[in-house]
Amino acid sequence: MIRPMPPAAVQDSPASLTSQLAILRRLEWRVRHAVENILSGEYRSAFRGRGMEFDQVVKYEFGDDVRDIDWNVTARLGEPYRKKFVEEREVTVLLVFEDSPSLQFGSSAQSKREALLELAGLVMLLAAVNRDRVGYVHATPGGYSLREPVRGRGQILHAASTLLGRPPPPLDGGDGRREAGDRTKEPGGSTSGGRQPVSGLRSPVSEIPWSLLSHAAPRHSVLIWLSDFPPRAALEGWTVLRRRYQTMGFRVDDPWERQLPTGDTLTAYDPLAGRLVALDGTAVQRAEHAGWVKRREAAFRDLFPDHLSRLVVSTEEPRLEALVRFFQARMGNRRRG
Repeated sequence: MIRPMPPAAVQDSPASLTSQLAILRRLEWRVRHAVENILSGEYRSAFRGRGMEFDQVVKYEFGDDVRDIDWNVTARLGEPYRKKFVEEREVTVLLVFEDSPSLQFGSSAQSKREALLELAGLVMLLAAVNRDRVGYVHATPGGYSLREPVRGRGQILHAASTLLGRPPPPLDGGDGRREAGDRTKEPGGSTSGGRQPVSGLRSPVSEIPWSLLSHAAPRHSVLIWLSDFPPRAALEGWTVLRRRYQTMGFRVDDPWERQLPTGDTLTAYDPLAGRLVALDGTAVQRAEHAGWVKRREAAFRDLFPDHLSRLVVSTEEPRLEALVRFFQARMGNRRRG
C-alpha cells in the first residue's frame, strides 16, 4: 500500500525555488539556441514520427506511403486501402527521476545526481520551448511525488525548479516518514506518497508507482526514466508501459564507474553501504567491478532494447550537447527508415 510522505518533505521553499528558477533561466537561452539553430526539428520529429493516433481507413492514392497500406482491408475489398493517422498537436513528456542514494557519488567536482538533475531540467526546457506538456515523478526509497503534466513556459519552469530543488534521500537510513493514514497534496495539483520504514533496513531501491504511471499521461506520450539503473530484477508492469508510451532511459556515469582509478590506494564513500571503502586496484577488485559493469549494461539493454532509446552521459560531458546528439541520432534513424 502506498502511504504518504510528510508535508515537510513536499513543501517547496520560496528561496530554493527562486534559486533554481535563476539557474534554469540561465540555461534557457542555450536551449533556445539549440532548438532554433542546431536541432532544427529533430526534437519534435524524434518523438512524433509519422503519426501517433489511428484515425480511419481510406482509399490509397498515388503518392501515399505504401507502409500505411492496410492489407487486410485491401484483400477484402479488392482495391488498395491505407490507414490514416492523425498526428497529435502536442507531445506530453513524463519524466521519472529515480533519486537513489547511489546518485550522490562523485569522484570529481559534480555528483551524478547533480548531473542527472541538470539533464532532467534541460529536457523540461526543451519541451517548454516546443510548447509541449511536461510532468514528472520524483521517486526515492522513502516515497514519491507526482507533478501532473502542465503546459506553458511559466508552469514548466516552476515544475522544473521544484524538481531541481528536491532534497536528496538521506544516507543514514532515516527519511522522516510518518505513520500511515496521512495524505498530502502538493501545490499545483501534484500528489505525494510513501511507505512506512522498516526498522534497521536501508533500501536503495526507489519507490516508483508503476501502476499509477500507466494512467498519468495520454497514450503515446514520451516517458523518460532518469536513473542510476543498477542491475535489478524484472519490473512488473514495465512491458505495459513500453506498449503505452515511447520509453527512453537516461543515465549519468561517473568516470570511476567506467574504469577504476589506477595508482595509489584511494578512499571513497559508498552511499549505499554508508561507509568508506578502499580502492586499491587489485585484480580481484577490478574483476568484481568489471562483472558489475557487465550486469548493469545488460540490465539497461533489457529495459531499453533499442539503442536509440538509451542515453548515457558522463559527469564530465556537457549535457546539452549529449541531448542534441541523441535527438539527431533518432531523427537520422527515422529518415533512413
